[in-house]
Amino acid sequence: MVTEEQVAAVGRTLLDAAQPLPARFRALFTLRGLGGPEAVACIGRAFGDGSELLKHELAYCLGQMRDEAAIPVLLAVLRDARQEPMVRHEAGEALGAIGNPAVLDVLKQYSQDPVVEVAETCQLAVKRLEWLQEHGEEPSTSPYQSVDPAPPAEERDVAKLREALLDEARPLFDRYRAMFALRNLGGRDAVLALADGLQAGSALFRHEIGYVLGQMQDEACVPQLTAALRSRTESPMVRHECAEALGAIAHPSCLETLRAFARDEERVVRESCEVALDMYEYENGSQFQYADGLCKLQA
Repeated sequence: MVTEEQVAAVGRTLLDAAQPLPARFRALFTLRGLGGPEAVACIGRAFGDGSELLKHELAYCLGQMRDEAAIPVLLAVLRDARQEPMVRHEAGEALGAIGNPAVLDVLKQYSQDPVVEVAETCQLAVKRLEWLQEHGEEPSTSPYQSVDPAPPAEERDVAKLREALLDEARPLFDRYRAMFALRNLGGRDAVLALADGLQAGSALFRHEIGYVLGQMQDEACVPQLTAALRSRTESPMVRHECAEALGAIAHPSCLETLRAFARDEERVVRESCEVALDMYEYENGSQFQYADGLCKLQA
């Protein structure tokens, strides 16, 4: 049984800005897996950090943990205009993932936020909570064990789902539903359909496409992810997600690109490549688990 002292020790690694960022990420994902009040508190305390990337992942993990104890800190992050848009967006998405309708009014308020990525995220979170209220239960479990910002569409035809995914006239929530249906179907055709979404108009949407392609870990989309990472005109929040996806895919063709962009002028891109290189090493190595914070305490 894991003790509170052990959880706190992993938390100290997360909070220690002198630690390498990959070690802090591994500590974060260890806390996510452990769960409980002390883990939530440790993660919440890290929102004062200077790394936009780390704070984005803090919010992501709190959403995936679905612990209502995280709601106050996520609301505070969403409301804090001093936080970077990518961090506020992830806080809004996490509030939708937790699934408590008590936050609906706040999410509706921030659906009009002047930062478009925050507004779109909160609109999606409102739709997710309304869908949950209508259906009375969570969507069927994701094959990737993730809590997604929209339930998958019921359609199973890849061509029809691709059409819905790329139709800019459709509501964003419906396009997200097509996205997650394609992810769940899997296969080369679904991967390539999703990769076409990297040309969509919404940076938030492209960011989510990168995340989904990273979950799928299919090398068929390496050229599209690489092109997005290399593009200096692409939003940093999209480039960051594409970098992490390349690290998760961990094909040898990804390595040179990640090493090159680990020196990018955008901090969030540099750091994403640093974390992605650690993931690449994990995926191609013999380590038992990525979230190894407890193992390191015993080393």
